[in-house]
Amino acid sequence: MMNGMKTLALTLCLLVAGAASAQAACYADYKAKRDDPLRLHYGVAEISPPCDQPEAAADELRPRLGSDGWKLLAIMSLFGEDGLEKRRDSAGDYYLRY
Repeated sequence: MMNGMKTLALTLCLLVAGAASAQAACYADYKAKRDDPLRLHYGVAEISPPCDQPEAAADELRPRLGSDGWKLLAIMSLFGEDGLEKRRDSAGDYYLRY
């Protein structure tokens, strides 16, 4: 009986850990532009999971950027919290702005 309880406890722990990782924060770094005059920027934005679908990230970012007159040019990459700090300086004012 004790082995069954240990197995159940381990299974529950794995399920909870899996659920937590499924809800982990996702981020995208991207390039955007404005015309007349031409302006470009690189930014980082939080997006909805999952973190492995660039087109879904683009669909989410287009209206956010568009509300300020920016047009999304490209999603550069998708990543988790571990990639945030190394992109902070490059993104400057556009770090988590959209």
